[in-house]
Amino acid sequence: MTRRRLIIAITGATGFVYGARALELLRPLDIETHLVVSKSAELTRRYETGISREQLFEMADEVHPVGDIGASLASGSFRTLGMLVAPCSVKTMSEIAAGTTTNLVSRAADVVLKERRRLVLMLRETPLHLGHLRTMTTLTEMGAILFPPVPAFYARPATLEEMVDHSVARALDLFDIEIDGMPRWGENLHPPGKAPA
Repeated sequence: MTRRRLIIAITGATGFVYGARALELLRPLDIETHLVVSKSAELTRRYETGISREQLFEMADEVHPVGDIGASLASGSFRTLGMLVAPCSVKTMSEIAAGTTTNLVSRAADVVLKERRRLVLMLRETPLHLGHLRTMTTLTEMGAILFPPVPAFYARPATLEEMVDHSVARALDLFDIEIDGMPRWGENLHPPGKAPA
């Protein structure tokens, strides 16, 4: 494999910007991105952003139709770093946990898990009922990482964009992908009045 590959899936939960921003942050890096967008995510794209479908697709190296179960991502022999689902809907989370591969998002996630690769789910739901929590436990036991995009206020974000960037960069940390300029406690962030040593 000449370039490291990462699958980015965008599903229908609120927070379309997380997936789009992940693609933007990865663009200048030597990471080959493979994008899958669910049908519901197409709705949230229109509701929540001014990003056109064409603009989104231009951010990725390769785009796979959500119904293409025969895509490269559906095979374990297609080597990747893993998969980031940003945002991840409860429906998608539940399909992955049950092994119900009704589309390329859940199939690719199933492949990532069976190949023991990294699966990070930026779950966007609150509050959570017991069924959600049990599903999250099941996925954690299967090897997935549940990563709700919780703002880091210690970084003192001044804009919504800074909050989004921090969450996305922290999620990409889990794939050992470094995003330059990310605020890090004890590195470029310190408690008030405490200078770095």
